[in-house]
Amino acid sequence: MTRAWTLPVLFMTGGALLATVQFVRGSSVVAVALLLLFVLLAGLHSPLAFPRSIGAAEAQDRSAVDGRPVVYWRAGCKYCLRLRIRLGRSARHLHWVDIWSDPAGAAAVRAANDGDETVPTVVVAGQAYVNPDPAWVRGQLPASG
Repeated sequence: MTRAWTLPVLFMTGGALLATVQFVRGSSVVAVALLLLFVLLAGLHSPLAFPRSIGAAEAQDRSAVDGRPVVYWRAGCKYCLRLRIRLGRSARHLHWVDIWSDPAGAAAVRAANDGDETVPTVVVAGQAYVNPDPAWVRGQLPASG
């Protein structure tokens, strides 16, 4: 769990330091702008930007029942963030597994990617797809989703 928060904490710390330097130099407007920018970056790269993650076993079980794809992701991955943002509200209809929080999820991704932990890996009907187009992923949702 702590690895998922490393990048957001670094963004917050770096932003606070840069903002403090600008504030001391007398540029309070620049300091506030920098702080807001780094807070936004921290939020986007944190687990908070993604729907609640579940374990790989639970995601696979749910997917077998409802037919929804499973998305394996990790915080700080720009491709995961791109997928999440471009899916918009449709993202909540997928089963999300954070591979940094779930060792079984990381193992599933390594099994699908020749030993690499390449994310996002989307599993649809037992077939893994690495970094698929968000429009394609949206099209894989069942009509009732």
